[in-house]
Amino acid sequence: MSLTHQDVARIAKLARIAVTDEEIVAVGAQLNNIFGLIEQMQAVDTDGIEPMAHPQDVSLRLRDDVVTESDRRAAFQAIAPQVENGLFLVPKVIE
Repeated sequence: MSLTHQDVARIAKLARIAVTDEEIVAVGAQLNNIFGLIEQMQAVDTDGIEPMAHPQDVSLRLRDDVVTESDRRAAFQAIAPQVENGLFLVPKVIE
């Protein structure tokens, strides 16, 4: 697949990128190289190959996900300047 001058100009317009006529040639070459690489990757036969999430079989050394805090809503509302019906009241900032 090879992009034409008009294709590159249209892509630049859709992406809202200002590209001069001189830059269109360079950008077109770069995009054509990218599309060439994509075509090479699509040509690789991957039938029977399982997707790989991580290159090595390692287990993550993470702690167990355990709840460490209880509901402290009452404690926080006790130190709040204003509370009404379980809600924190704040001053009005927009008129």
